Amino acid sequence: MSEQFENHDLNAGHSESEHHIVGPATYAIIFGALLVGTAITIGASYLEMGAWNPVVAIAIACIKATLVVLFFMHIKYSSKLMKLTVGAGVFTFLILVGMSLSDYISRAWGQW
Repeated sequence: MSEQFENHDLNAGHSESEHHIVGPATYAIIFGALLVGTAITIGASYLEMGAWNPVVAIAIACIKATLVVLFFMHIKYSSKLMKLTVGAGVFTFLILVGMSLSDYISRAWGQW
């Protein structure tokens, strides 16, 4: 029975053993983009946008977090299962934040 597996490549057709090599230039570009995002966040904090200040800051933070997850954590080059796992984690986080905010908004503030 072992003769049957002698010339068989056990990893044929499986992407789990393949590794995508990301060059230093890609890391440098992403690092530069993160620095620019940080500078934009700092600049936006000095602008008077009223209630939009936290919205802009969170939007910039989400873009920066997406860059980190995709490139530094190599999710961009991972399997569909890994992408699904990350998506499920983000979805769960959004559900928890949404439920917390709905509780916070529905309280009768100042009516105690």
